[in-house]
Amino acid sequence: MQQDGATLGGLGEEGVLGEVLDAYADLPAQDLLVGPGDDTGLLAVRTGAVLATTDTVVRDRDWRDDWSTAQDVGIKVVTQNLADLAAMGGRGTGVLVALVAPDSLPRAWVRGLTEGIAHAAGRAGVPVVGGDLSSTPGDTVMVAVTALGELDDGVGAPVLRSGARPGDLLAVSGPLGRSGAGLELLSSGRSTARDEQERALLDHHRRPLTDLGQGPAAARAGATSMIDVSDGLVRDGDRVARASGVRLVLDGAALDRLAAALVPAVDPEEALRQVLSGGEEHELLATFPAGADVPSGWTVLGEVVALGADAPADRPGVWCREERLDPAHGGWDHFGG
Repeated sequence: MQQDGATLGGLGEEGVLGEVLDAYADLPAQDLLVGPGDDTGLLAVRTGAVLATTDTVVRDRDWRDDWSTAQDVGIKVVTQNLADLAAMGGRGTGVLVALVAPDSLPRAWVRGLTEGIAHAAGRAGVPVVGGDLSSTPGDTVMVAVTALGELDDGVGAPVLRSGARPGDLLAVSGPLGRSGAGLELLSSGRSTARDEQERALLDHHRRPLTDLGQGPAAARAGATSMIDVSDGLVRDGDRVARASGVRLVLDGAALDRLAAALVPAVDPEEALRQVLSGGEEHELLATFPAGADVPSGWTVLGEVVALGADAPADRPGVWCREERLDPAHGGWDHFGG
């Protein structure tokens, strides 16, 4: 890359685009018929149906520069999009990237962002199809990614939030609470890890890299419903419960085991809170028919229970130890916090 021009204003739009597109040149392109450079990209669609999702992250709202590098931001925004595709039983086929930034933004930051995007996309075998670049008169920096995908091989239909049935098992594809625990460490002033456990928690908050193949694996194993845990176990579980008209009943012992993995980096009470409410995890929460073989790496968290016909207060939601957990207490809400 060229070394002249320390900011986006110094490079100009064409210069920025040139550097960005160079960074994506080596990504997989087997289904990319027309790549970046024309008015639009062209992707081959093998199945005849396209999955589509989008996410936007904003500086000082979704990340802080004193906590996260530009590479971290690029990895996180790609991962969170591809995890949404995985939650439907899909795989990514392409991503579009938009950057809105002031002309004073250092070119080195943009270079780092593209490196992070390329790393996460390359790890998933997904090309960058195109995107957009715009300026802002203030100091706001926003990065938006739109991910396109298809159902993976052997997945006949998308797995929706609305398919959970009484008697199903409830399971999660990996650990929970890591991102929230990492954020708790950062908020308490520990931006540098003291040991491997803290390093893993900080890394998962800053640049989550989850096993995206677990979504299609769950679909092939007969998952009846599934969701990406992006806003917390209780909040996202409540979405499944309401969409399916059931209760999700959590096993307290299973929660305690997940929380124990976060101790001593955070204290036991905080660890359990993060397991229940920590956002930006990007593991998958799914339900499976009773007796199904839950895929390797998944942890059974509880079961799906029918609503009580004679109990007006028995409404859809997430329950544990005979108590309905309030999704409004914990988890992430972009406008409510």
